[in-house]
Amino acid sequence: MAFATAKPGALFVVGTPIGNLEDVTLRALRTLREVDLIAAEDTRVTRKLLARYDIRTPITSYHENSPPSKLESLLRRLREGANIAVVSDAGMPGISDPGADLIAAGLQEGIPVTAIPGPTALMTALVLAGLPTDRFAFVGFPPAARQARHRALEGLRDRGETLLFYEAPHRLDASLADMREILGDRRAAAARELTKVHEEVARGSLSELIAHFASSRPRGEITLIVEGASRREDAAPTVDFAEALADVERLVREGVSLRDAARQVAESTGHPRRALYQAALKN
Repeated sequence: MAFATAKPGALFVVGTPIGNLEDVTLRALRTLREVDLIAAEDTRVTRKLLARYDIRTPITSYHENSPPSKLESLLRRLREGANIAVVSDAGMPGISDPGADLIAAGLQEGIPVTAIPGPTALMTALVLAGLPTDRFAFVGFPPAARQARHRALEGLRDRGETLLFYEAPHRLDASLADMREILGDRRAAAARELTKVHEEVARGSLSELIAHFASSRPRGEITLIVEGASRREDAAPTVDFAEALADVERLVREGVSLRDAARQVAESTGHPRRALYQAALKN
């Protein structure tokens, strides 16, 4: 006698509001009502959304500090045929979020995974920043340790795309200062409390943002948007190349490293940093 094998359930990756609870789709609300279980990064946050729309689906916590047994428990429920929705505190699960582990594990086991699109802080901040949107790179949270953060920013120095970061308020000052030191004083924006009553998008140079937040201490997670390197290097040079190269060599004689001298002159003149660096090496 053959026994039927239970058909696995499905995992629904549901985008939820990043602030204003009205920013939720009809499809997301229907999915949250119909699934058997909601796996939430913070059940207290998600319960506010569920209460607003009178959704009474069972809820369980699943976050970055959950033990491996919790992931296995969710996978077991899916294997047994349960439909589960995964949600983060705000936005799309899987973006700098522990939901990515559950999604990857489910896919590996052949469990159907469906995304229910919703708002994200990074895309909302990008369109409000006033910086180029044709090419951009999401970097996530910069490393907390200063040396590691410096190395990460060094690797981004020559990237031409607009750069997007998430940052915690207590590390904002240090990150902005390191960005100015490593990337140069580029145009940037810092967005916080998006879609909420106290939404703020501060725009200006990195130096201006440092000054702004020195007098106005931020609260809540911040999205940083920083101009890409090529945006400046593509501008018409303000002096001829020979004069710019002479400035690099002068700075080197004064004790500035060749790398930093080439960067400083590139930012002030519009000549490509690499070209200045290579030319100075040959002299």
